[in-house]
Amino acid sequence: MLSSTPRTRHRRIKENGRSEPAELLAVLAAGRIAHLGVVVDGHPMVVPTVYGFDAERIYLHGSVASRSLTTGAEVCVTVTVFDGLVLARSVFEHGINYRSAMIYGVPEWVRDDEAKLHGLRVLTEHVAPGQWDYARQPSRKELAATALLALSLGEASVKVSDGPPDDGDSPDAALGLWAGQLPVVTTWGVAVPDPALPSGTGLPSHLAAYEGRPA
Repeated sequence: MLSSTPRTRHRRIKENGRSEPAELLAVLAAGRIAHLGVVVDGHPMVVPTVYGFDAERIYLHGSVASRSLTTGAEVCVTVTVFDGLVLARSVFEHGINYRSAMIYGVPEWVRDDEAKLHGLRVLTEHVAPGQWDYARQPSRKELAATALLALSLGEASVKVSDGPPDDGDSPDAALGLWAGQLPVVTTWGVAVPDPALPSGTGLPSHLAAYEGRPA
């Protein structure tokens, strides 16, 4: 079961809450962008960033000069997957279908080179599977310039909304208005080569396989 703390306890729309660790991992697997919430110099800052994860932690990376990638202070990392619009008969009942996860804690700055390479591989393979082994891997200088944070998944909250409008049995049902769901379907497009590529440089098979597949 996921942790139940004052920060992760579901208070509103409790029926959308999820409690199994597998459901947290499923949301992380479906997303690509996380929002890192931190307090910097006494002011809140929310930074969008790519991420990777394993069964125990989520990894975030950036420049060692980044003010948002600090340790020793509490952060909140949020991942949201937008699945579609829920359009009711009244504007009041409109909503969205989504999957979301919020992870709280004090992140650890990964300093060991081997552990850092593991985290960067996890991050790269989550965003673009197959790319870590295809591309050149980080040099020592690049590793030294890269900050990698690891945040435990030990305190997390998950919510999922995936239903139709709530007003099907209300007086508004007699209005004769259309109501329902408009799903979002996202697919990978055709790869666009870098104009600087030498002639004849082919698209690797692991990237060619993306085209037309759900993103």
